[in-house]
Amino acid sequence: MEAADVIGAVSIGVAGGMLAGLVGVGGGVLFVPGLVVFLGLAQIDAGATSLVAVVLVGAVGGWRQRSYGNLRLRDGVALALFSPVGVVAGVLVAHAVGERVLELSFASVQLVMAAQLVRRIASADRPSEASSG
Repeated sequence: MEAADVIGAVSIGVAGGMLAGLVGVGGGVLFVPGLVVFLGLAQIDAGATSLVAVVLVGAVGGWRQRSYGNLRLRDGVALALFSPVGVVAGVLVAHAVGERVLELSFASVQLVMAAQLVRRIASADRPSEASSG
């Protein structure tokens, strides 16, 4: 690994960690595209690398958020216990499809989730019928 790659990985890690602490994201939202775009990793390699990073990011972030009373432990445990089943299936599918399919799938999921969040925010800003009158 060259010095530029180390600097890139450290920068992506710090930015992803800050984003994880700020809004609860990092792995899929920043680590994967950062590794693909800035370090030139293949999508499948970036996804695998991100999975390793999010273990520690999630543990530290969860611990810190718990100190503020923001952690819903029961939901977190349910996610932790059942997501490995999906990961195993996802890894199998990732190795069965091409790089382009992975990249398009990743981008599509990000766009759909972003659109859903924007819709939720926009609908929350509208006054409800009950309060308008």
